[in-house]
Amino acid sequence: MSNEAAVANNRSLTLGAAAGALGYLALGLTLLAYGIVSTGVIHNTTVADTHALTLWVGGVALAICGLVEFRAGSAATGTAFAGLGALWVVASQASPSSANAAGLFYIIWALLALALTASQWRGGSMLLRGVYGLFTVALVLWAIGSFAGSSGLDKTAGWVAAVAGLLSWYSATVSLGGSSWAGLSLPVR
Repeated sequence: MSNEAAVANNRSLTLGAAAGALGYLALGLTLLAYGIVSTGVIHNTTVADTHALTLWVGGVALAICGLVEFRAGSAATGTAFAGLGALWVVASQASPSSANAAGLFYIIWALLALALTASQWRGGSMLLRGVYGLFTVALVLWAIGSFAGSSGLDKTAGWVAAVAGLLSWYSATVSLGGSSWAGLSLPVR
C-alpha cells in the first residue's frame, strides 16, 4: 500500500473535496500571523507588516482554493474559502478613513464568519466550529475595539485570532496526515 493510500485510509477528518487542507493551512497561517502581530508581542511590527501575507496567502491562495472547492462540488467549503479570501484581499489593501469605518469593516466580516460557524453546527467538525467561532469572536472584538478606541480589545482579539489560526492549521495537519503521526494519536473531534 502506498503512503498516500495509507494516509487516505487513516483519515478521520475530511476538509472539503479537493483543496480543503491547503485552504485551512492558508487560513491558519494568515490568522496566526495577523493575530500575533495584533497582540503587540513582537516589537516593532504592525498589522501593515502582514499585508503581503494577507494578500497572497490569505487572499489569493484562499480564494483559488475556494474556486477549486466549488468546482469539486463542495459549496460550503468553497463559500468559506472564497469569502474569507475576499476578506483578506480587502484587509491587505484597505486603509479605513476612521476608527468607525474600521469597526464597520470588522462587523461586516464577522457576519460572514458567523454564517460559517453556523454552517458547521449540524454535522460539521468541532475543530472547524472552533476556527470559525473564534474568528467571529476576534472580528467582533476588533470591531468593538475600533469603535471604542481600545487597544486592549485589539490585543485580546489578536490572541483569539491566533488561537483560531492554530486550530485551522491543526485541522489541516490532521487532514493531511491522518489521525496519527509517528505513533502519536491526534484528537480530531
